[in-house]
Amino acid sequence: MENPENIDRMTTLSQVMKTLSERGIHREFRMNDKCEMKFENSDKVYQPSELVILKTYRFEGDSNPDDNAVLYVVKDNAGNRGMIIDSYGADSNYPGEEFDKFLRDIPIQESDEFNF
Repeated sequence: MENPENIDRMTTLSQVMKTLSERGIHREFRMNDKCEMKFENSDKVYQPSELVILKTYRFEGDSNPDDNAVLYVVKDNAGNRGMIIDSYGADSNYPGEEFDKFLRDIPIQESDEFNF
């Protein structure tokens, strides 16, 4: 459950990314043009079952739908933590359905550690 006192503190993607970086989470999981999910600076290709979503943050632009984004805090089965960032709406970071299917197949295990 979110802390009502902090509801307005983290309102932008950059604020959340800064806070996560201060907690040691600054690398990204990214899907390449071959539809392979990789951890930044790594050659390992992940399957959804090797990852867990710990927290989801959604951001909506006040006046521009192109400002919509989702940030997922993710952990792999070796304990590495990182982020997946996706703009959504008319223009997604990842065209096609492979990215959406991959995300839907990642288990979710919400963690209170990231309620800030």
